Amino acid sequence: MERIAFHYRIEEGQRAAYRTEHEDVPTELESAYLDSAAGVETYSVFEKEGHVFGYLEVEDPEAIRTVMAESKAQADWDEVMASILIEESDPWMEEVYRMV
Repeated sequence: MERIAFHYRIEEGQRAAYRTEHEDVPTELESAYLDSAAGVETYSVFEKEGHVFGYLEVEDPEAIRTVMAESKAQADWDEVMASILIEESDPWMEEVYRMV
């Protein structure tokens, strides 16, 4: 199992919209992740003061990145998030410490 994480920032004034959209994440999006070959074990999203941190535990990080880049469900979600999140060229974070 590998752990991966990403970071986004929320556009000024869009924090409530971000949280509202996450009250009802589309089933198609969740299915795209869960039904992929990535082997998703955990997927959590945290937010504080306009910073979004996503944490995943997956068998195959490249497979989940492919889902994020190529699935229609993700493209539809990205469209919803387009006016809410600040576009990042590379949102993926590097792990710098792990306590076992």
